[in-house]
Amino acid sequence: MLMEFYNAIPPLLVQFVMTVAFSFVVGLEFRNYHHSNDYKLHFGSTRTFVLIGLFGFVLYTLDASRLLFAAGLLLLGGLLLVFYWRLSSEKLFSLFSTLFALLIYLIGPIASVFPNWFLVLFIVVLILLLGEKPLIHRLSDQLANEEIGTLAKFLIMSGVILPLLPDHPIAPMLPVTYYRVWLAVIIVSGFSYLSYLISTYVFKSRGLLVTGLLGGLYSSTAATIIIGRRAHDMTLSSRKVSSALIIATTMMYLRLLAIIWVFDRSAGLQLLMPFTVIVASSGLVVLGLLMINNHSTELHDSSEIKHPLELSTAILFALLFMLFTFLTQYVTTHYGNQGLTSLAIIVGLTDIDPFILSLLSGKFAVSDSVIVPAVILASGSNNLLKAAYALAFARNRSVLLGALWLVALCIASVVYAFGQMG
Repeated sequence: MLMEFYNAIPPLLVQFVMTVAFSFVVGLEFRNYHHSNDYKLHFGSTRTFVLIGLFGFVLYTLDASRLLFAAGLLLLGGLLLVFYWRLSSEKLFSLFSTLFALLIYLIGPIASVFPNWFLVLFIVVLILLLGEKPLIHRLSDQLANEEIGTLAKFLIMSGVILPLLPDHPIAPMLPVTYYRVWLAVIIVSGFSYLSYLISTYVFKSRGLLVTGLLGGLYSSTAATIIIGRRAHDMTLSSRKVSSALIIATTMMYLRLLAIIWVFDRSAGLQLLMPFTVIVASSGLVVLGLLMINNHSTELHDSSEIKHPLELSTAILFALLFMLFTFLTQYVTTHYGNQGLTSLAIIVGLTDIDPFILSLLSGKFAVSDSVIVPAVILASGSNNLLKAAYALAFARNRSVLLGALWLVALCIASVVYAFGQMG
């Protein structure tokens, strides 16, 4: 009944009401904005905003050629120019109010042409610009200048370079496309960039557990090295340090599962169960360690996380991606499934992201029943490497429990992977 009643209302009436209502709401917020900032000069009140909105709506509706609407825009712009000249005479040079009035003039056409959700989004943005001035200023002050350039790099990588790359195999011995190589670079860089932003602007003084959490999203190996060094430099609770190590590796599995899901959902579904078991069991171990050690003091990590979106890093990852693609093609062609298994174990002692993504992106003569165990073996042997790193950098017993759990995950991964292949 409600939908029938809504459909019976003339669309012109709906557009008229929405124009008046939203112009009125934005006008109220604009009035509060001027009062809270103690501006002495402004071009009108809430009623002025409603009149500007109606002005634009009526002129846009009257003339299909939109000439009247364009003339009204010029007239309004001329009046606002006089207002701005008056502001400049008072040593006030902000264009904010005048530009805002022009945006109100567009509410009527937006209500007539665009879907309702876009109109609501447009109004919400206007209200946030008015009501969140202190927050916007704080973000502007806190945001480092280099971050704008970094964001531009990421947009160029994902929005300019990626669409231009051809989606056909590079060479017979490199059965992966240029597009897939760069897509892998963007996805991995995106996870690293997200971790970097959270670490830099949300958790500036990072506790050891937060370092494991965010560092694992960036690189579990790098996080393990950082935690091991901190454990060597200071006297820390072994259970707290081991919990941080396990959390970093747990985040690695979650990150891998998300990335694999993007490239190969079939492999992602097959890895969902073993990875979920690893994450759940690791979470229970961490919970048990923290409950036993809930009175220890938290260490705060002030070390800087290197920026992940360097062009050299992206190029290096792409080169490693193609190298592992070549090795995988060569090994599967000459040595079959057993060769891929051995390669996965060896690669786990290096950087596993390029290998796993190349394995999922390339067109090799192997099935998911072989690829999935290879991913598990690579991640398992990588845990063995991290256990060795933790012991080498800490050089004390504080990392022993975490290292033992990583070794246990490695053994369990090997047993599960060979069980799947057998």
